[in-house]
Amino acid sequence: MSNATAITPVDDHSGLRRAIGTPLLFAFIVGDTLGAGIYTLVGTMATDVGGVIWLPLLIALVVALLTAGTYAELITKYPHAGGAARYADRAFGKPYLSFIVGFLMMASGITTAAALANAFAGDYFSALFDLPAVPVAIGFILILTLINLRGVKESMTTNFVASMIEVSGLVIVIVIAAMVFGSGGGEPARIFEFAPDVPPLQGAFAASIVAFFSFLGFEAAANMAEEVKDPSKSYPRALFGAICTAAVVYLLIAIGAVIVVEPTILAESTGPLLEVVTASGVALPPWLFSLIALVAIANGALLFMVMASRAAYGLAESGLLPHAFGRVLPKRRTPWVSIVVVAGATMLLSVVGDIGMLAETTVLLLLLVFLTANVSVLVLKKDVVEHKHFSVPRVVPILAIIASIVLLTQQTGAVWLGTAGYIVVGTILFFIARAGRKRGDQKIAEQSGTTDTV
Repeated sequence: MSNATAITPVDDHSGLRRAIGTPLLFAFIVGDTLGAGIYTLVGTMATDVGGVIWLPLLIALVVALLTAGTYAELITKYPHAGGAARYADRAFGKPYLSFIVGFLMMASGITTAAALANAFAGDYFSALFDLPAVPVAIGFILILTLINLRGVKESMTTNFVASMIEVSGLVIVIVIAAMVFGSGGGEPARIFEFAPDVPPLQGAFAASIVAFFSFLGFEAAANMAEEVKDPSKSYPRALFGAICTAAVVYLLIAIGAVIVVEPTILAESTGPLLEVVTASGVALPPWLFSLIALVAIANGALLFMVMASRAAYGLAESGLLPHAFGRVLPKRRTPWVSIVVVAGATMLLSVVGDIGMLAETTVLLLLLVFLTANVSVLVLKKDVVEHKHFSVPRVVPILAIIASIVLLTQQTGAVWLGTAGYIVVGTILFFIARAGRKRGDQKIAEQSGTTDTV
């Protein structure tokens, strides 16, 4: 990867203050990437690959790094852009394509929140309270919706504190596993044992879909583009540094968990890291670790619900969704229609889908988004901008496209069907919004004609 030639620094006349440096941006991306996924999906991966959980994580890491290269170029080349939908619009100029990319991003937020709601209501919660999972998940979403309606101040400091809580739980698991291994306990040989009933290669690629879910979050860095000082330098360093940091943590978690707990036990648990803490015999109250995990899961779910509702609001403001999605509360100024619709969809998905299926659906949605970003960066290579930006060789997005297609081929029919349902719903809403715009234009024309006549 190389840096492109420069003419002048990036335009600093942004509407937002450029106050975020490389360390804070690194912390933000680490916080987004080291999210709740690893707390819940270690067991799902163990179902496909047994104890060799580290292998799908390595496959997912390669795909994440390739796509991160594309994002590093696009973000630094267009530091005022708003993500994959804007890049697709700049590359192709097709409103429907731009809408679908934005809608899939919104859908991924809803699906992720539903997966995390199920994770919240699983073994971590039952370690504290004995309540049915479905009502807990619904109540959890309802509480997050009320917070979202009230208004969420998404500051870097708040995100940093939440990230520290999430990371502390992962560090605890790593330290506990090291203590067990150091004392001669556990079974290190398990990290090379595949699931007995699944062909190794098939299992590794199937599990890599779920593993990729754990790396998601780095794409949210595009939303910070207008607030980063010297993005041409800060973004590549923070982006690749954060992904590699997350990879090291994930690999240590995967290896440590399998050494301490049998893969079959991990596979049956919705709170696999709690199994590690319990099996280790270390004097750490299970309720304390469960509380840390629940904070991490709640923080992730809230951020994704906020992202999805604001994405819907933004699409409505752009005339790509019906105007109703753009309605806001008079005092709170929060997009209440978008928030309520996102909450309803999240509740529905949490009831009909399990954690593994919802995570796979999220990955499929974002792989389609990443495909458009990788194609867009190839199209926009010829677009010259007069500021310094990061650049990747053409082979990087090409390899990312190939890797994404390989992962897409591993998806099940049910997951593809769910994604097709999203696209159908989005398309209907797009044409409803288009018809509404035409009627609005006609009224304006008629009023203008009447005024001219008078």
